[in-house]
Amino acid sequence: METCKISELAKEFDITTRSIRFYEDMGLLHPARHGNIRVYQRRDKIRLKLILRGKRLGFSLAEIRELFELYDTNQSNTQLNQMLTIIDDKQMTLQRQLDDINIVMSELSAARERCQQALDRSKPR
Repeated sequence: METCKISELAKEFDITTRSIRFYEDMGLLHPARHGNIRVYQRRDKIRLKLILRGKRLGFSLAEIRELFELYDTNQSNTQLNQMLTIIDDKQMTLQRQLDDINIVMSELSAARERCQQALDRSKPR
């Protein structure tokens, strides 16, 4: 089984050891310990990858914890319905952000075109 130390995990994911310890304190990671040394298993790596991906997508740590708890426990209808609510809310938020990004990108393209046209008109012939 592949294991690693906190410094190796931090290097692999390009984050600080402090961040990893914070995720532990939040109950998101549960490394084994050999004395004072934290030993991370493959499962911890996968969870860390999911934590970082979730953060990039705008999930709160509480939402990420809920997802992990859903995965770790029997998936009752209550939990699945709660998960569907979280997913629907996140999809709506991301769609609004995507729509806003597309509008801004279009406006920036138009502004760039106007600037380029003004520069082209001002060039000596």
